[in-house]
Amino acid sequence: MRIVVTSNVTLDGVAQAPGRPDEDPRGGFSHGGWALPYTDHVMGAVMGRRMAEEGSLLLGRRTYEDLFGYWPEQNDGNPFTEVLNRTHKYVASRTPSQPLPWVNSTLLDGDAVEAVAGLRAQPGPTLGVIGSLDLVRQLARRDVIDEYVLLIHPLVLGTGSRLFADDGASCPLRLTDSVTTTTGVVIATYQREAR
Repeated sequence: MRIVVTSNVTLDGVAQAPGRPDEDPRGGFSHGGWALPYTDHVMGAVMGRRMAEEGSLLLGRRTYEDLFGYWPEQNDGNPFTEVLNRTHKYVASRTPSQPLPWVNSTLLDGDAVEAVAGLRAQPGPTLGVIGSLDLVRQLARRDVIDEYVLLIHPLVLGTGSRLFADDGASCPLRLTDSVTTTTGVVIATYQREAR
């Protein structure tokens, strides 16, 4: 399996709470929902195509609980509801216990990075990571991420949790695709260089 991280980021690398004001106020972060003004039809089309690709999701506990608190109950015809309910979700956490409440969810046992490395070694479709900043940083330190899809917003926040930690591992990447939206967001796909 290939591990693909998809993340909204600002020009200064902040990835905390792009979706809602109350999404993640840890550390006194007060800029939640910063990505919303930049959404447009181009972004919707690109991300819709990516969501339609076959694969599973890998989520940290906070992201899993946040998504579960919203998506399973949506009945407005939004295609993301069906996709997220149908998609198999692996959850890396030391806190929840089985069974997880959302259909098609599996709690990874033991060390999260070791469990993910085990999944990565298996044949199969893409394992996509959204949100889950702590988990992404752990995976990056162990160099098990194959691709990043970064939605780079024309915005500097100056504060907030960043996608890449200061103590992360070096990883050369190659740009394989880029699309610019009408609002100036660059959707850039980077693949890990072979070592």
